[in-house]
Amino acid sequence: MNTLNAQAPRVLAILRIVTGLLFLQHGTQKILGFPASEYGQPPIASLMGIGGILELVGGILIILGLFTRPVAFILSGMMAYAYWFMHAPSNFLPILNGGELAIMYCFAFLYFVFAGPGAWSLDSKMKSGSAVTA
Repeated sequence: MNTLNAQAPRVLAILRIVTGLLFLQHGTQKILGFPASEYGQPPIASLMGIGGILELVGGILIILGLFTRPVAFILSGMMAYAYWFMHAPSNFLPILNGGELAIMYCFAFLYFVFAGPGAWSLDSKMKSGSAVTA
């Protein structure tokens, strides 16, 4: 068990990086048009456009592990909003309203608020001068 516990900061970092990479794709799709979406690109000043900016910038910051806790707090709230105001009105059950991903992102980001960035983050580097911390 001690061997597994010792790897927790690295596995947390991997979870953070993969979550950020997946989340970033939503932002690149909305803001940069890549990959192309069947819905096209929303206007920047729209709710979806602002969400795209948060996904793009927030995804990059989460990947880098920079300002992880405050960024994760904002993104968790954004995903809670996305679920309750975009998905839940059509049907409460996530499997029926397409909101599973919003819920997963919400709770993954909420976890990062409390757990921090893990190893291999700019937050850790700024705090201790080393990119790998336990």
